[in-house]
Amino acid sequence: QVQLVESGGGLVQAGGSLRLSCAASARTLGAYAMGWFRQPPGKERDIVATISWGGGSTYYADYVDSVKGRFTVSFDNAKNTLYLQMNSLKPEDTAVYYCAAKRGMIATLRSPMDYWGQGTQVTVSS
Repeated sequence: QVQLVESGGGLVQAGGSLRLSCAASARTLGAYAMGWFRQPPGKERDIVATISWGGGSTYYADYVDSVKGRFTVSFDNAKNTLYLQMNSLKPEDTAVYYCAAKRGMIATLRSPMDYWGQGTQVTVSS
C-alpha cells in the first residue's frame, strides 16, 4: 500500500496561483498511477487530473476540460511527490483537493482509485 499526504492548500484571490503537493510513502514511479480529485462545498468528489506512467520515468497527464490550460500535474521522482500547479484560479475551483493513487501504470479520468490522502482545502475568493 501507499500513504499519501497532501499539503499546500490555502486561500487565494481569483486569478491567483497555488501549488499542491502530495507526498507518497512508497515509490510510485511505474507502480502507482496517481491523480487529483476535488470536492466543492455541497457537491460530489470529482476527478481533476491523472498521471500515468510510460517508459522509464516518463509520464503523461489527463485533465478535465474545466482545468485544461490552467492546472498542471507534475511528479518529482527524487521526492516521490506529485504536484498540482493551479493558475488562473476561479471561485468555482474552491474545494477540498485530494490526492489519490491506484495500483498499476495507468489512470484514466474514470479509473477507480485504491488509496487516498486526507485532503487539503483550497479557497478562491472573488
